[in-house]
Amino acid sequence: MPHTSRRSLLAVFAASAASVPLSGLAAAPARAAESAALSVQPFSAPAGLASARSSVTLAPLDASFFTQVTLKPPLTATVLPGTPARTEVTSGGKRIALLTQGARTVVLPGPERMFTENKQPFVDDFQRTLPDPALPVAERQYWGSSPGGGSWSTLAPAETDYSVVPGTGVIALTTDFASRHASVRDDEITDVDVRAVAKLDKVPAGQACSYALSFGYQDTHNNYRARLSFLTSGAVELRVEKEVADSVTQLSAALTLATGVPAGTNWTIRVRREGARIQVKAWRSDLAEPSSWAVDVSDSTFTKGRVGLRALANDGCTNLPVKVIVSRFQVDAATWEAPPSVTHSDWVRVLSQPFDGTWTPELEQTVRGWAGSTAPDVLAHAAMFLAGAPAVTSGAVPAKDKQVLGEAGYGYLDPQGYRYEGADFHEYMNLGWTFPDGTYTGPSSKQVGNLDCSGYTRMVYGYHLGVPMAAGEDTSKSRIPRKSRNMVDYAPGVRIDQTDGTNPPSAALLQPGDLVLFNADSGDDNPTVTVDHVGIYLGRDAGGKRRFLSSRKTGNGPTMSDLGGASLLDGTGTYAKKLHTVHRI
Repeated sequence: MPHTSRRSLLAVFAASAASVPLSGLAAAPARAAESAALSVQPFSAPAGLASARSSVTLAPLDASFFTQVTLKPPLTATVLPGTPARTEVTSGGKRIALLTQGARTVVLPGPERMFTENKQPFVDDFQRTLPDPALPVAERQYWGSSPGGGSWSTLAPAETDYSVVPGTGVIALTTDFASRHASVRDDEITDVDVRAVAKLDKVPAGQACSYALSFGYQDTHNNYRARLSFLTSGAVELRVEKEVADSVTQLSAALTLATGVPAGTNWTIRVRREGARIQVKAWRSDLAEPSSWAVDVSDSTFTKGRVGLRALANDGCTNLPVKVIVSRFQVDAATWEAPPSVTHSDWVRVLSQPFDGTWTPELEQTVRGWAGSTAPDVLAHAAMFLAGAPAVTSGAVPAKDKQVLGEAGYGYLDPQGYRYEGADFHEYMNLGWTFPDGTYTGPSSKQVGNLDCSGYTRMVYGYHLGVPMAAGEDTSKSRIPRKSRNMVDYAPGVRIDQTDGTNPPSAALLQPGDLVLFNADSGDDNPTVTVDHVGIYLGRDAGGKRRFLSSRKTGNGPTMSDLGGASLLDGTGTYAKKLHTVHRI
């Protein structure tokens, strides 16, 4: 989708609210009043390989909805028992708002929405150096992380059969008749369009060698693969195979693609799997991609599984080691078997000042303006940085002509392929920023389009929703600090719950929009740091589990998914066990 104005995208979410029969819409922050609305379609729900990767869906609203949310005076404000103090506002016996003393966020009922996320495309061109000799052998990563796709799992007679030099992933076939398997740790992929580019450093002697593109991969004994055999004659053959409990079935007859192929010739394998249909083609990478599929078959043995690579030297290959040199692994489209989704009718708005516990006519007017509104709230803004969200540029200073919404990454890569932290909200926009204390922080050309976990939180609550932000630590509790380690004690608002030092908090009063802060042990070597990650609580997912949004390294940006660890506060995952504090802005 071409870049559009921020206002035009927000208009999509607000379009059905045009006829709301309520008086006094609450004033929006000045940044929201930008260029005139255009007709822009929202990113749609995932549906097949051609779909967008994330979505926020809202059913069409008719007059009956707005009749239901018409607020008749008087509104009743009641202080609820418990700590922190909360005030429930009702109309006709129905809750229309929940305010927390000391906090700016307000939860209101509204039209039901579904938030969901699907697998994002990624390319791994191996721009890193691995293994890292500075690490102990037990800690070395031999192929590391595939940017945005997940971490590589490498299996071989020896881990040292794998290495990465900038631009290539290397598989060394040092022993014959022993397969090497490299798979991206994402077990839930169903439909997929994936390709790989690789070559052999020599023509095999004695017996053939092969490299294959794996899909529907369960383990080394159960998987599909599209395999290229490099024969001693220089011929290249394509086979599509299924392996079940070590028994291999040919899904297609061997197809000779070329003869007399010299060593060092790159070959591309492409697989497209939709449902039971499997389509495969392979070609010399210096030639044009064939217009038709070489193999088109159906098989439904494995409905989901990883994607990856397999390499093998047949028994009797006499000129080992032979190296398979992979220059590109690319997923153009993919879907998860059950994409994470959260459906509820909670909308999270932000007051201009913290609620002091007093229900006033001014607050009543604000709540009346919010009732039934579909203008983007905290959760909608947070979703506008997920994979697949369209880029939106600002029409107003200070970010005029800068991207302020749209799919975000986490950070740029270090020499070993791990993502640097440090991408704040203004760096996403490629913009310098002067903070309330006068501190100026310049833009970073390396972090454009990126947001680390705290930068993502500040982008949503600070830049878009107007909560003041600090340049660094800041202990005033009136501005959002730069880092999660400082947010835990000094973010403006109210602490809802915190660990007892042994167990994660129960978070009985958790509500959408709350900050969830974790002691996830992300590698910080400072022993005094108790919190190293922050997210925004979204709500209960389709399985009844509490799910949050955060920007993460493995997923390369804001996510609500479970790639590289479940984004859940329930169960036995890292984040469930390491929840430290719940805070309400």
